[in-house]
Amino acid sequence: MKKKIGFIDLFIDEWHANNYPNWFKTSNLSSEFEVSLAWEQAPAGGKPLNEWCQAMGITAGKSIEQVVENCDVICILAPSNPEVHEHLAQIPLRSGKPVYIDKPFAPDRATAERLFELADKFDTPLMSSSALRFGTEILNAKNDVFLNQKVLFAGARGGGRSFEEYSIHQVEMIVSLMGIGAKHVMQCGNQTTNHMVIDYDDDRRATITLNPGIPFAVSACGENNTLALDKMSDYFPNLINAMLEFFSSRISPVKREETIEIAAIVASGIEALKTQKQWIKVK
Repeated sequence: MKKKIGFIDLFIDEWHANNYPNWFKTSNLSSEFEVSLAWEQAPAGGKPLNEWCQAMGITAGKSIEQVVENCDVICILAPSNPEVHEHLAQIPLRSGKPVYIDKPFAPDRATAERLFELADKFDTPLMSSSALRFGTEILNAKNDVFLNQKVLFAGARGGGRSFEEYSIHQVEMIVSLMGIGAKHVMQCGNQTTNHMVIDYDDDRRATITLNPGIPFAVSACGENNTLALDKMSDYFPNLINAMLEFFSSRISPVKREETIEIAAIVASGIEALKTQKQWIKVK
């Protein structure tokens, strides 16, 4: 019997919820999982829950409690609204069942830390990530080129309609390669493009550049090697596989310290938009 995945969302008719069920079906673990129940807190102009579920072949849940009780693993979505994740996660994180929270994980470091503390209290496995962490090229770089050396500089770029919502992808790539330790950020873009510098206390640096027309890419300089990755491929299929493997093993492939720092960097970067060309502490 397949394990049941439950969706919990702010509003269900959104891009991730619309695509994840079919992607689960094409995963190499598709024989083990299926989306069984879905629930939304507040419809936002798209298909209402019952209509969406009928079209997707998924049962409409009546409450978060029902989804958590009747499913084996939980996906908390709301990918454009990280401010609601803590509220939506209160019951799931008390269940002891694996919980995946979509990106961005949390609006700030304090919220991210509270989510992990709650999960720990109830022995609930917890994972979150941008799909860009799982680009084939980044995975290969981490497991080969930079396996035994520190990355001293990384520069990521990519598209998106706003820094607030889409910087998570570049920051996820940066932290995936460089690990934690960011101390300050500075915004120094212009009217067309966001550009942010990240400062580390051990003289490492990183940059992210966001413009709606830029494809995702990253360059990195290690102690012994330099690498330029001009494309990111298969990041969603790889994310789906990693998510289902997490549901099966109960072990997240993403270090919690990195997820927490990503939330802090994005929050500090948003704050720094108000004061261009000034260092803002990552907090």
